[in-house]
Amino acid sequence: MSEERQSLLSRAALGTFRLNGQFLAVADELARPPGLSAAWWQVLGAVLREPLPVSGIARAMGITRQSVQRVADLLVERGLAEYRPNPAHRRAKLLAPTEAGLAAVHRIDPGHATYADRLAEAFGEPELAEAVRLLERLSRVLDEVGLPEEGALPLQ
Repeated sequence: MSEERQSLLSRAALGTFRLNGQFLAVADELARPPGLSAAWWQVLGAVLREPLPVSGIARAMGITRQSVQRVADLLVERGLAEYRPNPAHRRAKLLAPTEAGLAAVHRIDPGHATYADRLAEAFGEPELAEAVRLLERLSRVLDEVGLPEEGALPLQ
């Protein structure tokens, strides 16, 4: 049974890595017309509803704080985002989109909507909704299970 489970874990990971690459390619294409990249869109998207510290963005996205920091600094440098004071933490500034950043993200909307329609038509909307639900559940369970324990791997 363990070999079967190990195979399932490997297939899930490899499938997710492939999906990640495919989604990044789609996001890069959708974000290109307004002059963004997938990473810039991802970080801007995280702060559309409310400003967040870099560490909060990283946690929400499941990526490193350092990579978010690099993108956030570039967004600020290009006038697409700004740092604001954080009343909860003097040193951890909040990242917020500027008007130019909001406008850039909104320019993605028509292409995003068109692609979402194409995907739902091709996959089937009920199946797509179920796939999303299962991916979200898998992510929650991975959070609950946590990382492998250090030293848990057998020595060869």
